[in-house]
Amino acid sequence: MMEELEQDLLLQPWAWLQLAENSLLAKASITKHGYALLISDLQQVWHEQVDTLVVSQRAKELNKRLTAPPAAFLCHLDEVLRPLFEGSAHQDAAHPSKATFSCDRGEEVLILRVQSELSGLPFNWHFHCIPACSSLVSQHLIHPLMGVSLALQSHVKELAALLRMKDLEIQAYQESGAVLSRSRLKTEPFEENSFLEQFMVEKLPEACAVGDGKSFAMNLQSLYMAVTKQQIQARQVHKGETQTSSSTSPRGTDKQLLNQPEEPVSLPSTLSEPEYEPGAASGPMHRAQLVKSKRKKPRGLFS
Repeated sequence: MMEELEQDLLLQPWAWLQLAENSLLAKASITKHGYALLISDLQQVWHEQVDTLVVSQRAKELNKRLTAPPAAFLCHLDEVLRPLFEGSAHQDAAHPSKATFSCDRGEEVLILRVQSELSGLPFNWHFHCIPACSSLVSQHLIHPLMGVSLALQSHVKELAALLRMKDLEIQAYQESGAVLSRSRLKTEPFEENSFLEQFMVEKLPEACAVGDGKSFAMNLQSLYMAVTKQQIQARQVHKGETQTSSSTSPRGTDKQLLNQPEEPVSLPSTLSEPEYEPGAASGPMHRAQLVKSKRKKPRGLFS
């Protein structure tokens, strides 16, 4: 069950949280089996993952007047966190949030405090997050961000190829006698090196302004989730190949059956997952035409 929770957390996007003077990036997964939470201020990453036993014990410590099964507390936590993570805690006038949040940080712990109501009684919860291990940071940040960078690089190359094809198309029209009716629409042929040099001088400083992470959370989460989903699928394929190879021995079949992952059974995740389909700016036909044009592809920043 914990493996399912870890996988679901990886598939969640990062949200930008503004709590008093604290700007944080966070992601969470809450199921009927427990919850997992990641929080970062771009200097440190904190993590907490608990099962229903810890949920039950902490609920008794913080809410002595409330008696309920762990699943009820988890469901309530999902309800109070969802508006915060979706950025609508102060925007939904029809259903205003009654929960308040605060954050205390130390060198070895970050505590996210939640105050709300459950069944008409005050409900308090403390997320006790400790520094995340290096493998967790790599899994949720380093590897996905490397994948995002490579995907964007490929996207830029496809767009550059499409622009070169458009220039060839325009040239063919001009050679056949076509004339542009509106001179203000005239453009110069695309030169990748010149474009990238200009980008480095004029646009790069602004593009690299990470700030408090808000732009990353607002603009790149569809691609981030597509990358993490692809990584999970690749891992499952690799795991399946390993299990298949182990089945060559008489005992391999039984071992393979024991190691097969269970089908996920979880409550709706804390955050909804928008659909994302990586676009291909040019397909095989375009690439074939590029070869026929015999134009030498300029080498640029992303080559």
